[in-house]
Amino acid sequence: MADLTEHAAREAICRLGASIFSRGLTFGSSGNISARVAEGGWVMTPTNASLGELDPARLSRIGADGRLVGGDPPTKEAFLHRVMYEGRQDAGAVVHLHSTHSVAVSCLADVNPADVLPPITAYYVMRIGHLPLVPYFPPGDMQLAEAVRPFVGRHHAVLLANHGPVVAGTSLSAAAGAIEELEETARLYLLLHGHRVRFLTPEQVAELRSRVG
Repeated sequence: MADLTEHAAREAICRLGASIFSRGLTFGSSGNISARVAEGGWVMTPTNASLGELDPARLSRIGADGRLVGGDPPTKEAFLHRVMYEGRQDAGAVVHLHSTHSVAVSCLADVNPADVLPPITAYYVMRIGHLPLVPYFPPGDMQLAEAVRPFVGRHHAVLLANHGPVVAGTSLSAAAGAIEELEETARLYLLLHGHRVRFLTPEQVAELRSRVG
C-alpha cells in the first residue's frame, strides 16, 4: 500500500466521486469516500456534499487522532471510515455508498447474516469474499461503529442493514472496484431471486480464494 499525498488524494477522491455519481451508484448527498494520506491521517468527503460536485479544497482533512484539522466538517459517518482504518492496516481507502441494489439486499429478511450474498461469480469471490450483515442503527449513531468493529479484522467489506455497503481497499481504485463488484452482484442476486441458480461450488470458491490469498 502506497499512501497518496494529500493533494493527490483530494484530486482522486473528487474524480471518483464524480464517476460514481454520474453512473447512478449514489444519489443526492449520500455516500462518502476517504483515503489515507502520506502526511498522516485521512482526507474525506464533507457532510451534506454530493459526490458529483466535490471541491478538492473543501474536503475534510482528518488527523491521525481522528480530529478535523482542515476543510469542511466531515461526513457524519466518518467513524465508519476510522473503524475500518483502525482494524485494517492495509486499508488505503474506504468507500461507503447507498447504492440501490446493495441497499435492497440489505433489507431482505431471508439472507444469511454471516454471508449475505452467495458466490455467483468468480470476481465477487475474489474482490469481496464473505459479506457479513451488520445490524441496523440510525445513520450517525456511534453504536454503529461498535457494531462494525468486530467484523473489520476478518472482512474488508460489510453490509449495513437497511443502509448500504462499506468497503476498504488498499487503494481508492481497489475500494471502488470492490464496492462496484458488490453492487453488480447484488443486482444479479435480485434478478435471480426465485429462480434455480447454479452457484460456484465450495471447491471452485476455495480455488479462487487461494489465488488472492
